[in-house]
Amino acid sequence: MDQSKPLKVRLTFSVILVGISLLFAAVVTDHWAVLSPSLEENTTTCEAAHFGLWRLCTKRIFLHEPGSKEKSCGPISLHQGSGSNVHYVIFGGFFPLAEYSISAAAIAIFSVGFAIMGTICVLLSFRKKRDYLLKPASMFYTFAGLCIIISVEVMRQSVKRMIDSKDTAWIEYSYSWSFACACAAFVLLFVCGIALLLIALPRFPQNPWETCMDAEPDH
Repeated sequence: MDQSKPLKVRLTFSVILVGISLLFAAVVTDHWAVLSPSLEENTTTCEAAHFGLWRLCTKRIFLHEPGSKEKSCGPISLHQGSGSNVHYVIFGGFFPLAEYSISAAAIAIFSVGFAIMGTICVLLSFRKKRDYLLKPASMFYTFAGLCIIISVEVMRQSVKRMIDSKDTAWIEYSYSWSFACACAAFVLLFVCGIALLLIALPRFPQNPWETCMDAEPDH
């Protein structure tokens, strides 16, 4: 076996762990998008919101200067003292978001499951030189990356649908740090999954007179 292969596997696995951390951060947090309503003249309060895969968080914010020329609530902070009436709505009954968000959450769970199975395979490959487990591990990580980017796209459609809905007062949106974590997780898991597959493949002949049977086998 190539002497540098264990080092390559460990380096790739280290980057994958960063991707998995970003994946978990994206799945469990509620800052995929921030929503703001339009502000009318003589308005003293506005209701901003942010949401993730599992719930929608809204807060009524008091404006410092009623009738100001500001066009959005921005920036939202759901800490006590900056507003009042904090509400957490679990998706399922909130019609404009429920269908898309439940689908995105289900796909994200598959992504987490694939990432866990890939990690188990890599850890088992470190024992007794079970290098054949690196191939399924690489596929699991690649599938995890594909699932989370599909979840990202579903959430994008969810935001657009909610902004276009007549049942909500929000007209502006911006993607937040949980969304960025999901996108970064996709890049790391997908790229490193392919890299791990290439590392796990047997070495091809380097000379014209060398055959595959002559190459040093993997263990």
